[in-house]
Amino acid sequence: MVQPDPENHPSQRSVNPEQYARLKAEIAAPYRNIRKFIYIAGGASGFIGAFVFFFQVLAGRNLETALPNFALQLGVIGIAVFLWRWESRGKGKGER
Repeated sequence: MVQPDPENHPSQRSVNPEQYARLKAEIAAPYRNIRKFIYIAGGASGFIGAFVFFFQVLAGRNLETALPNFALQLGVIGIAVFLWRWESRGKGKGER
């Protein structure tokens, strides 16, 4: 087997310590920022939907469809918050 030549491979010291920490965190939890963006987008979508259906329920229009849809939007918000907290909790425990 061929031994690696230390002169041909960059050492850990050639990488900025801050950049090394970011790369190490990305290896431990890949795509974390993308997942958090999706949670924010889902929560915002649920909030807009809940806002619309809340005022439909408040006005008394189409209650047979507006009330279940309002509940669904609240569920979407709840799931987005739960996933956000779960993701954030993993970061505090040493990247899962």
